[in-house]
Amino acid sequence: MRSIILANGSLLVALDGAGQVRDIYFPHVGLEDHVGAGMRHRIGVFVDGSLSWITDAGWRVEVACEEESLRSAITARNDAMGIELSFTDIVYNESPIFLRRIEAHNLTDRFREVKLYLGAEFSMYRSQGGDTGYYDPELPAIIHYKGERVFLISAEVGGAHFTDYAVGLSGIDGKEGTFRDAEDGHLSKNPVEHGTVDSMLSLTLELNAGETKTAHYWLTAGRSVKEAKELHAYLLHKTPEHLLATTGNYWKAWVTKYDWSFHGLSEKHIALFKKSLMLVRAHMDNDGGIIASADSDMLEYGKDTYAYIWPRDAAYSALTLDRAGDPNIAERFFSFCNRVIDEKGYFMHKYLPDGALGSSWHPWIKDGKPQLPIQEDETALVVYALAEHYRHSRDLEFIESLDNPLLEKAAIFMLEYRDPDTKLPLPSYDLWEEKRGVSTYTAASVFGALNAAADIASVLGKTERAEAYRTAATEVQEAIMTHLYDAESGLFLKMKTSHGEDRTIDISSVYGVFAFGVLPVDDPRLVAAFEKTADRLSASSPHTGIARYEHDQYYAVGDRPNPWFITTLWYAEYLIARAKTVDDLQPVIEIFDWVASHALPSGMLSEQLDATSCEQVSVSPLTWSHSGYASAVISYLEKLEKLGVCVACNPVP
Repeated sequence: MRSIILANGSLLVALDGAGQVRDIYFPHVGLEDHVGAGMRHRIGVFVDGSLSWITDAGWRVEVACEEESLRSAITARNDAMGIELSFTDIVYNESPIFLRRIEAHNLTDRFREVKLYLGAEFSMYRSQGGDTGYYDPELPAIIHYKGERVFLISAEVGGAHFTDYAVGLSGIDGKEGTFRDAEDGHLSKNPVEHGTVDSMLSLTLELNAGETKTAHYWLTAGRSVKEAKELHAYLLHKTPEHLLATTGNYWKAWVTKYDWSFHGLSEKHIALFKKSLMLVRAHMDNDGGIIASADSDMLEYGKDTYAYIWPRDAAYSALTLDRAGDPNIAERFFSFCNRVIDEKGYFMHKYLPDGALGSSWHPWIKDGKPQLPIQEDETALVVYALAEHYRHSRDLEFIESLDNPLLEKAAIFMLEYRDPDTKLPLPSYDLWEEKRGVSTYTAASVFGALNAAADIASVLGKTERAEAYRTAATEVQEAIMTHLYDAESGLFLKMKTSHGEDRTIDISSVYGVFAFGVLPVDDPRLVAAFEKTADRLSASSPHTGIARYEHDQYYAVGDRPNPWFITTLWYAEYLIARAKTVDDLQPVIEIFDWVASHALPSGMLSEQLDATSCEQVSVSPLTWSHSGYASAVISYLEKLEKLGVCVACNPVP
């Protein structure tokens, strides 16, 4: 899990629960993680003849994020050593620079010499070996490079640059790493190494009793040594404190550009709303892709990471950005989609931030029969979100530029990719990526997308297309109620498969019917189905929260399926839509309380919670969890407007 994510669209740095750098993505957010599995940029303190790493026993580390800013606020205290460290970290908003301010405080009543040790190890291009690290005495700096990936590291205290350093081997030839060189309080000053390389630098602080001194550490990233050096010179010219201040000011301006009322919400709710918006933005690459998560820990224990663009997850994030008043950012995502959509009008499973096809476990053939390895709801969500984007932006030129290459292509695919008898979509994989069939959620998303495509076609004056899409949407709507709704149980099927009906109770089924308007929110069938589903899927956990579906075993320990943030927030969205009075919104506030109480101190939301311990599990942060929370808060504020509580609870046009 990651406790802090800092990014600017080209450089993303993730810190763990000890404040150590664990992921560095550059030059695309999510494409190349240059800190390999098991690697970390160590932080150590040498004082009174002994060295202690910040992960050793005796350290109490608290990782938080400043309010209204993507700047860390980390404290690490070791009472036995009499040392407290405070860190403020940023990724500079204008250039690929990671900067760390370190304040070292002497907790004792005597003078002491304290040495800070700051390590770095890389796996450039996600591969081991072939790296070079060297000390440049002119700057001074330590430079790591391989091909067009260069990272320059330097540090200073009181205007004096570091003088103690070592470059060495790590995990090769029996070498554990250069961090071992720090154990005696002196580094070897080995100036160069190649292969699998790490490095360590040291700063010496002379602290009187109770005194605090400030050091700065930074990393610049470039495609060449020249670029990395130019950024180093820029930082020295502007000064570290200037970059820290301007980055904080940038994020504050970005997240407070609208005067939200937040009527009835607590400080925790508001803080998490703002952090969620910033985290969604931080997971977006400058070329438009929005990755699911920058947390690479899964790579240590599994086959892959979440650092991909799932069109579904990313479309939900784009929807949230539009609703929060940032259509220019959302527009980049739709331009990305325009570049990667298949010529036949569908999106594949997932993509890399540069637009290349991502890894997948969906086969092109099963039981000897060819099949499309897609999740059709991903295609539908992009079209649906794009229509919502126009509603917020009113950017007719942008919509028209995507009409033929994206909207029309995808809409025709969804119109034609249907069973001629039932009129339902043909089989594809469900949104949970596990089962293939005709799921209620996918069918509902196709209904919503075809209506959305019809709306845009009407705006553009293409009436024949609009009528065709609208007719197909009506056919899908009727087919859902005919083939996927069970009147006897009052529930929607999870899906129909080649083997029959899957009656597993799944929150996505009824949520899809609600969210895409298959039934009106007050329709008795929808009301009964949603309440039955929510009741069944929340009873499995003593900590409330709603699971995805019955008997879900993903990351589950024992028989209880884990509650997810997004599924619980889906229920909040439904309750908001049904509310007739302010009192009806009290259960929504309780859900917001639940979400905020289970966020990390830094505001990070994972994918799910352990049903027994209620600890965060799977990746953290998950972009979808944060976009889901921010979207639910916006829905709540919009409902307050409709109830006449405030004139402009949501000030976004």
